[in-house]
Amino acid sequence: MKDELENTSGIPIKPAYTAEDAGRAGAGDPGEPGRFPFTRGVYETMYRGRLWTMRQYAGFGTAEDTNRRFRFLLESGQTGLSVAFDLPTQMGMDSDHAMAGGEVGRVGVAIDTVDDLGILFDGIDLGRVSTSMTINATAAILLAMYVALADERGISRDSLAGTVQNDILKEFVARGTYIFPVEPSLRLVTDIFDFCAGELPRWNSISISGYHMREAGCTAVQEIAFTLANGLEYVERAIGRGLDVEDFAPRLSFFFASHNDLFEEVAKFRAARRLWATLMRERYGASDRACLLRFHTQTGGSTLAAQQPLNNVVRVTVQALAAALGGTQSLHTNAYDEALALPTADSAKLALRTQQILANESGATSTADPLAGSYYVEALTAQLEERARGYLREVADRGGAARSISYIVDEIQRAAYAYQLQVERGDRVVVGVNEYREEEAEPRIEQPAFPELERRQQARLDRIRAERSAKDVDRILTQLSKAASGSQNLLPHIVEAVKLRATLGEISDALREIWGEYRAAS
Repeated sequence: MKDELENTSGIPIKPAYTAEDAGRAGAGDPGEPGRFPFTRGVYETMYRGRLWTMRQYAGFGTAEDTNRRFRFLLESGQTGLSVAFDLPTQMGMDSDHAMAGGEVGRVGVAIDTVDDLGILFDGIDLGRVSTSMTINATAAILLAMYVALADERGISRDSLAGTVQNDILKEFVARGTYIFPVEPSLRLVTDIFDFCAGELPRWNSISISGYHMREAGCTAVQEIAFTLANGLEYVERAIGRGLDVEDFAPRLSFFFASHNDLFEEVAKFRAARRLWATLMRERYGASDRACLLRFHTQTGGSTLAAQQPLNNVVRVTVQALAAALGGTQSLHTNAYDEALALPTADSAKLALRTQQILANESGATSTADPLAGSYYVEALTAQLEERARGYLREVADRGGAARSISYIVDEIQRAAYAYQLQVERGDRVVVGVNEYREEEAEPRIEQPAFPELERRQQARLDRIRAERSAKDVDRILTQLSKAASGSQNLLPHIVEAVKLRATLGEISDALREIWGEYRAAS
């Protein structure tokens, strides 16, 4: 065993911890679950009152393909839906766009019109299921389609529950599926806040995401800091729009990764919850309800190894346990074969069963925040919070998250490079990758017939365009462009457009004409 150890955030880890260590780190009384600043959880009894939502992320091929997987997961005991969209959908391109060739349905489901969404949710009651949609640049369009579908099915908007990710800042930093420049992109974010506050009382208007920054290589400390920095930017924009913090803040939600260092991850969740509540109270005088950091967790995609993929079952279990011990509100567990291809039905079910076993057999849900009072966990929580505050001060000095994109990108890239060097030197062991390696047979990977499903999707798009009123579509798209030139909320116009069967690409193009596109600094 090494004499000196650091966790992934560069915090030195002592061989043993005492009360003195916790006190030196600034770890005071962690308080009670369900009480400000919510270090120990957002509810008094946590999972004894209600388990986290088991929300397995799924989406591939056509709407029919994904609907079958949704039904399979719901029948297996999943308690919420989470939709993955293909890259053309995320980038505002229809499936017959020249640049969509070869990408239709590959990393998520292809959605061109509200009819596709209707097929995706065929046989699923939108008034009874909670749906999360991982979509950002085109979030307003997918949310409008969901609302339009509910309207057409006679389902009250008051009953719709779920989340639209709608976190465009992390796209500029980590993922790259942006379309419009920063300012109009942020306008769309606040349009969704405003619309949801008035029309969708049970809907989370944003999922402020540290997950993708962690996948890009940031540390746990950076994940806390940059996620909360983006959250504060959205709060400032909404207040500048004239919205009351008490009206929109209770519907903000967050999305974190869970990686392999069990105790660092638990401490990360606790620190993030406490820091957000403290900042919201200090800066905006927010009520307890508006200070809550409620979050979804997904186990680490970047931690999955293609070598010896069955080892990933253990990694995912440790990560899911960290999320449960850290107080998550919903959870996705990755399938062990996702480093190789889309998960099979069997591997997806095993990932769900992992959650169900943790929830029902591990004892982790018996009491709220069971690691509270651990000298190590309390010290680590305080250290992570303090280091995150340092990054937040740097972002504030630069004028906020929207003006700190290049800084955040640079910090994440440095952290990713440092970690990769540690793995390549063998300073960090990754089982089956740089230690305990074996000769392996070439894995057998099954993939959908993507060229055929792309043709089917394009044929359906052609049929919808032929059957709709082109005159009505032209009228509403002209109206949308005019509204985009002003300051009114665009969501009502987009809802009308999708009801008239305007496509996702056409709506995106109408906005592109007014706003242009974002070009990353080279």
